[in-house]
Amino acid sequence: MNPAPSPAFEATLVGLMGLIIGSFMNVCIYRLPRGGSPVKPRSSCTACGHQIAWYENIPIASYVALRGRCAGCRAPISLMYPIIEGLTGLMFLGAYVLYGPSLLLLARLIFGCALIVLFVIDLQHKILPNVITLPGIVVGLALSEVAGPGWRDSLIGLLAGGGVLWAIAEIYYRVRGAEGLGMGDVKMLAMIGAFLGWKLMLLTLVLSSFSGTIVGVGVILAKKESMKYALPFGTFLAVGALAAAAAGDSIVAWYLGLY
Repeated sequence: MNPAPSPAFEATLVGLMGLIIGSFMNVCIYRLPRGGSPVKPRSSCTACGHQIAWYENIPIASYVALRGRCAGCRAPISLMYPIIEGLTGLMFLGAYVLYGPSLLLLARLIFGCALIVLFVIDLQHKILPNVITLPGIVVGLALSEVAGPGWRDSLIGLLAGGGVLWAIAEIYYRVRGAEGLGMGDVKMLAMIGAFLGWKLMLLTLVLSSFSGTIVGVGVILAKKESMKYALPFGTFLAVGALAAAAAGDSIVAWYLGLY
């Protein structure tokens, strides 16, 4: 009878899987805002069109071996690529440590990948693609009964998440006559509510609003920007949601313990 794999071996495999998926996420981050397919055509250098061979696409290792430059034209390759691969690998490893082999682990990994992609795309382009948020709402609700928080909490979370931001955006528009939040933010918070439930969705909104306010005020003061300076709020939602997913129950319990 063969011995069961050790937890360390399983954790290593999960981390390596995260690196590989992080490489695919880089393709999504680059192509989705440009209306391209993440599947076709094969990856190529954006400067010279050199098609990237499999051995040039090994997460992190290929970047180091190529010294951060294209094998065809020697154009520099963005440092973002190994950073995303490394962060995704760490996220996979951290999720495995927190949740162990379970359906909750699967749900959190899907959720975490979506958040990382949305974070970077919103930071770079200030858009949150429907091709991620809308299927994310469906997947979060579908997994809620088997991986938590249950379909009722999930449904309330997605309706309340989308409804709260939509109401804020509508009030801002009627008072100021300009858009303060995009519909992408509304759909993203609905997706967060579907995966995490209404309680952790509210925690996400509090954390992201607080951090967004601090960063926004800092940017305005440092760069002397207008008070209408538009922050990519989806990036703060992503960070807040990752924090809520990892430690939300402990944060809520600590807060309630103050009263």
